[in-house]
Order: sequence, then structure tokens, then C-alpha cells
Amino acid sequence: MKTSIFIAVNLLIFLIFLNLLRKKNLLSYFEAGRWWITWFAVSIITLMDELTSIYYAPFEAYRFIGIKAIVYIALTSLFIRFLSTRMVEIAEILEVHNIKGGGVYSFSYLVLGPSVSFIAVASILVVYILTASISTVSAVENGLAFLSMPEHLKFFLKILVIWLIAGLNILGIRENAKFTFAIFIFASFVLLNLVIGGIFNFDSSAASKVKESFSLFVSDLNDSSIFKSYANLVTGIGSCILAYSGIESVLQTASLVKSWHDIRKAYIFLALTVGIFTPLIALFALSSNIELEKHETDLIPTFAEKVNGPAFGLVVSVLASITLIMAVNTAMVASSELIEKICERYNFQWLIKLNRRGSLYRVHILNATFYSIILLITSGSQAILAEMYAVGLVASFTINIGSLIIYRYLMGTKEITYHTSRTGTLVLFIITFSIFIYIVLHRLYGALLWLFMTLFFLIAGLKISRTKAPEIPVRRITDSPMDVVFAIAEIDSNEVHIHFKRPKENIENLDDNSIYVSFYSPRLDRPEKKFPRHFWISIQPRTNLFDMIVGLLKTIKYELPADKKIHIHFGWPLSSWLDRMSTGIMVYNIISLPRKFPEFIFHIDYTGIEEQNRGNKS
Repeated sequence: MKTSIFIAVNLLIFLIFLNLLRKKNLLSYFEAGRWWITWFAVSIITLMDELTSIYYAPFEAYRFIGIKAIVYIALTSLFIRFLSTRMVEIAEILEVHNIKGGGVYSFSYLVLGPSVSFIAVASILVVYILTASISTVSAVENGLAFLSMPEHLKFFLKILVIWLIAGLNILGIRENAKFTFAIFIFASFVLLNLVIGGIFNFDSSAASKVKESFSLFVSDLNDSSIFKSYANLVTGIGSCILAYSGIESVLQTASLVKSWHDIRKAYIFLALTVGIFTPLIALFALSSNIELEKHETDLIPTFAEKVNGPAFGLVVSVLASITLIMAVNTAMVASSELIEKICERYNFQWLIKLNRRGSLYRVHILNATFYSIILLITSGSQAILAEMYAVGLVASFTINIGSLIIYRYLMGTKEITYHTSRTGTLVLFIITFSIFIYIVLHRLYGALLWLFMTLFFLIAGLKISRTKAPEIPVRRITDSPMDVVFAIAEIDSNEVHIHFKRPKENIENLDDNSIYVSFYSPRLDRPEKKFPRHFWISIQPRTNLFDMIVGLLKTIKYELPADKKIHIHFGWPLSSWLDRMSTGIMVYNIISLPRKFPEFIFHIDYTGIEEQNRGNKS
């Protein structure tokens, strides 16, 4: 019976992959003058990155919270799936603003500005550095699971792996989608057989451990204090978050796909694959009769040997080494692309100079040096690296979700078609921020590394952004309040109408006595002057929109003669306060303007749908 099921499942997998291999443009396609990779290719690349965490995350979760890690790993999977929906929303927002790639850095730059975005740079670089470091350690430890080797030779192998990957990248040899797909096929057979073996070896002892895990989880939630219950929940998810490291990589690949819809499909695929397999494998491994404390670095190969025999354990060990080494390469490539994007934005061409093979050789050498230093500092310890890894990972999640809340507050949903629950996003931010606080307080090494890199990049970013920020040239083409004053003075009529318009709002009913003013953020908008009396004024750093309006009105008041009758027009606020909370605040501020400027005539206008349609056609 057992053998028949193994044969049937493996035959089914074989037929599925045989059918996939016959499909045209399965992994990439050529369109609009360039090659794109498909959502399936993105899914596989990210899955192979995320899947590597099963080799170290279950034990690390067990180290901190014990056997209840079984339930918390499954709960964390659900949490990550909700988080991924916000990543899809961010992908569309970036696409709307013609930003490809960069992930958390690009989005935080768009929303928070150049200076604060360097905190995101620090966080994501910590993630890449520690992804490479912990994957290197885990690759060597799992690959040598059934071999005995002195610790100093193991450490030498870990350093060798890093510099081997760096050398391949310097030579211009990188993993590609086809090679990753081949590994994915191999991994699919191995891991499905591992799960089936776990099912057949699931006995009453394992069931009692799962029951104990669930009882402890319920006990955490039923604490006498709701705050203590919440703290227990945060501790549990925070201890298991490493099991899903790599989820942010999908957003990083946005520059390789044609549309954000591919990002959405990739996240759905991950939810249905690694989102299910990781909790299952963790459940079977942690509930088995293995002495967990003796298998910190080789838990999964040991479990594989137990359920399907020594030969299968060796196969899982080999798979672990291959996938983890690929994760080192992915981290090195991704960090190089991030550094390249920053250098391009701030014109540091000397660092991203290419060699004859088109490789960022200086960046790769810098990365390998940094990874080696981290291994030396931690002595190649998986436990210490895991502590450090979690801080940067959760920090990047927190910055992403926090930036999304701010963006929705400022911009609403007018520009995007895919938008999630505002309340849900706020709840996710509260949870991720709570997890970040917990990890910082309980992972000293990771907190210190993150703090050091954050301070370094923030100080450097503040200095760089003052002189080399890419929005500086955009600010230079801005109109000034005095340009508006001169335009008013040139109007012969004693009555002048000043209309305040949003950057992407249609302008209709042009007449000789009207002037239109749009305030814009150089990061979000680009001035597009369609006629002479439309003025674009840049919102200055650390100044809000309402203060800019007041400043303009003060300038008009003091510079123009009293005989000019000035009409000030604002659009009618149609956005709901739930969708765009700033609407209510802005309207409250606008209705206070007549007291500050009694010499002006104020209007809040709604032109009607038919009038708007005529304006759109014109």
C-alpha cells in the first residue's frame, strides 16, 4: 500500500512536469523589444529562495518557544499570506509611478523621501547579508550531515562557498530561470516524498506532541490579561518569522516582469506551495521522535533518513546544499542590484563599473568581504546568525507596511485598481511593529548590526540627499509664488480666479481671468504645464500642503493692490474619510482660511458630471 502510493504520487508529479515542459514561453517571452520572465519563473526563483528556510527555521523556532512552534509556524504562514497582499498593492503603486524594481527601498523612497529611505536600505541589506551568511552555514552543515569533519575545516568551506559564488558572479555566470526550474523539479520530487514519508510515520507519539503544541498555543491566547495574550502571540510569530524569509524577494523582481499582475500571481502560487509545505514539514520534523537538541543544523536530513531511509536522507542533504548555495547567489545578486540602483540614483558610477563580462565586480567583492566578516564575527554559528537575520527581515516588513499606510493616507485609491482593507493594513502594521520591538529586545546581535547599518546609511543618506537627490533637478523647474503674482498683475480684469488643482486632476473651463495652481511632490509627480497660466509649485521638504497654500496666499495678499478682487477656488471633496483620512483634515483647514484672509473670496466648487465630461473631451 505504502509503495503503491509513493509510485502513484511520483508518477503524477512526472506527468505534471512533462506537461509543463511542453508549454511555450513557460519561463520567459519576448515582447515590446525586450525579454520578460513569466509569473511562473518569478514564483520558482522566489520559492527556491524561501524554501531554504525549512532547513534552519523549524529548529530556531523550537529553540525559542519549544514544541508550540508547530502551531505558530502554521499561524505565521497565514500572517505572511495577508502580508503578501500588501506587497501586491505596493507593486501596482510602484508601477503607476513608473518605478521598476528596488522593492522596499523604492517604495520607501517614493513615500518617505530620500533621507528616511536609507533606513530601508540598511534593513534590506542586513537581510541580504544574513541570507547569504546563514544559507552558507546551513549549506555546509546540511551537506555534511552524514560526514564527520573538524570545525575549522567546516568554517573554511563556508568562506570558500561565499568566494566561489562571488567569483562566479564576477565571471558573469549567474543562475537563470531554466537552471532554477530544473532544481525546482528535483526539489518537488524530494519534498513531496518527504511529506508522504512524514504522513506514514506519523504515530500516536507525534500526535500527542501536536496536541501538546495546540494546547500550549490555546494557553497563550487564554492568558488572564489581553495584553499578555497579545505579547504571547507576537512572541510566537516573531520566533517563526524566519520560516518565510524570502517572501519579499517577489517584490524585488518587479523589474523583470511586465506587469504587477505577475507579482500577484506569484504570491498566490507561493501561498499554495511553500505556504503549505513549510508548516507540514515543520510539523512532521518537530513531532518526530528525533532528539531535536542534537540536530540543530541537520534536522531535516536527519528526519528524512528516519522516514525514508539513509539513501533518501543523503538525497535531502544534497538538495539542501544545492538550494542553500543558490540562496547565497540570489542574495548576492539581489544586494548587487540594490546597490546598483542606489548608485545610479545618486551618480556613484565608480562603484558600479562593469568588467569585460558585464559584471559589477567591485560590488561582488565588497559583498563577499562583508559576508566573510559576518561569518568571522559569529564564528559561523547558525544560532547567532538566525538572531541577527530576524531583525532586518521584520524591519523591512514594518517599513513597507508603514509606508503603505502613509501612501494611502496621502493618495487614497484613485490611482490603483488593487487595494486592500485599510483596517487590515493598520492591524498588520501594528503586529509587524510589535514583532520588530520584540525581536530587537530579544536578539541583541541582530539589533546591534541593524542599528549600526541604519546609522551608517542614515548619516550617509542625509549628506548625499542634500546635494545628489534625483528630485533636486525637478525642484529647480518649479514655479514660484511670485510667478503667480506676476500672472495676476498681467490680467486686465479686476476680478481674478485662482483654482487649486491636484496634479492629475483635469482642468476645464479655461478663461482669461483664471489661473491654475498645482502643488506637487518631486518624488510622486512630474510637472506637465499644458498652458501658460497653469503653475506648478514644488512642496518643500518638511512643509505640508496646507502651509504651502497659506504661503502663496500671503504672498498674493502683500504683493497685489487692494482693488483686485481675488476668488480662491477649491474642488469639492468627494473622497470618503475612510479612504482618504487627510480629506477631512484638509477641508477643516480650508474652511478656516476666510478668517486669515478676509479680503479674498473663497469657493468650494463641484462642476457636475456633464461639465466634467465636456472638460475631459476638450
